[in-house]
Amino acid sequence: MKMPVVNACDVEACAYNADGNCHAMAITVGDSRHAHCDTFFTASAKGGDPANVGHVGACKMADCRHNTQFECQAPNITVGYGSGTADCLTYSPA
Repeated sequence: MKMPVVNACDVEACAYNADGNCHAMAITVGDSRHAHCDTFFTASAKGGDPANVGHVGACKMADCRHNTQFECQAPNITVGYGSGTADCLTYSPA
């Protein structure tokens, strides 16, 4: 199974965001109640590997149409501001 790519990230304050791209090796989405990027955090320095694009490692949103056994099956996702936090904008209830 291939991990979906984080196609775009509009959350510039995230430590893993550089020029609208996620550079975390893998992110986790959700906490079973809200489809936020659980990997999001702020720091004075940027992290991740700038040569790589982030992927979705796990998704806790069991009710998402793209979720199978807590693994995201979407071809790619977008992370952006929703409800005032860094959210998976690809999340879609089944």
